[in-house]
Amino acid sequence: MQPIRFDGQVAIVTGAGRGLGRVYAEDLAARGARVVVNSRAHESGPQPAEVVAAAIRDSGGEAVASLDAVEADGAGARMVEQALDLWGRLDVLICNAGIGPARMFHRMSLDEVRRLVDVNLMGTLAPLHAALGPMRDAGRGRILVNTSNAGAFGGVGFAAYAATKSAMHGLVASLAEEGRPRGVGINAILPFADTEMAHAALADASLPPGTAGRMTPSAVAAAAIWLASDACPLSGAIVVAGGRAFRRAKMVQGRGIALSDPTPEKLAERAAEIAATDELILYETTPEMLRDVAALAIEP
Repeated sequence: MQPIRFDGQVAIVTGAGRGLGRVYAEDLAARGARVVVNSRAHESGPQPAEVVAAAIRDSGGEAVASLDAVEADGAGARMVEQALDLWGRLDVLICNAGIGPARMFHRMSLDEVRRLVDVNLMGTLAPLHAALGPMRDAGRGRILVNTSNAGAFGGVGFAAYAATKSAMHGLVASLAEEGRPRGVGINAILPFADTEMAHAALADASLPPGTAGRMTPSAVAAAAIWLASDACPLSGAIVVAGGRAFRRAKMVQGRGIALSDPTPEKLAERAAEIAATDELILYETTPEMLRDVAALAIEP
């Protein structure tokens, strides 16, 4: 297979000042993309976005820094405008920025919950919303958003964070359908990498000694670069990436039961059958699932 390249393409990566976002930005640039490196401004010291953009330029690539906080009013539109003003196009958007404090939900203030929603959810929706118009007009584009294991499987102390990340599952499934006729693809990545943000979670997972150190950002970046490229046929998918594992994740349903005259009492009696997961059904679309459920309603 030919090497995956982004020559002539323009990409935006949010949360690219460190961790996975930085690796994404640097890998895209190394493969020919011109990159808007977004990371919020710090009050003092070198600005991470400028450091990463400078490193890319020093390596012979093209990059510019964006110092907007993703949750700031108009930040998403400004990033897109920056890309269009400088290079006249936008081909790739990777929404990687996020925060994830681990605290029991009842101990969080609503202001803390709102901040998670603002950064993780609105900080993804805003640049995505701004990017969709130019991509649809151009008839092409690739979008990648970030979800998490907490969003898929839950975790103690991650309820608010998980709510913002599980939102990505419905987002990509729906936008894939909207974008497909206009050549715009969108996927989510569920990464496992030993970064500063994820180190504690990996430590809490009771992995065999040395395993966490093998969960390198470069392995996750390989998946991200593929998902952001024209070489990827997927849209609307959640891809788990970490270590040597790369697999698609999707919500499934158990076979359950069908009752012609349901009552709460009958459901209680057959709770084990309703909860059983020994036979799972995979649906690709909502209409497919609804047709299957509706068929049970009219069967004798």
